[in-house]
Amino acid sequence: MEKGANNGGGGDYWWWAAASGVQLVWGIYSFRKGYSGDSRLMPIKAFGVASLFVGATASATVGTLRASGIHSLQDAIEAGESIRSGLGVKGRG
Repeated sequence: MEKGANNGGGGDYWWWAAASGVQLVWGIYSFRKGYSGDSRLMPIKAFGVASLFVGATASATVGTLRASGIHSLQDAIEAGESIRSGLGVKGRG
């Protein structure tokens, strides 16, 4: 995968934060608005609201990882090793 100008320092993580914020606000608005309309469509609306909350959580997680400099699985493994060694916990292998 090619690295762009922003892939090194996490400078574009604000897109993920904005997406997470919009999804969370939209989910809260939809949840507070309640249900109105045909009762046969209620399961679809419930699924849509739940999807907004799950999407907001996923966007926030990706944004946090990108902002902290974790861009690949190897970066995550190294961060985990660093945390374990800082806590004095032995690894699995």
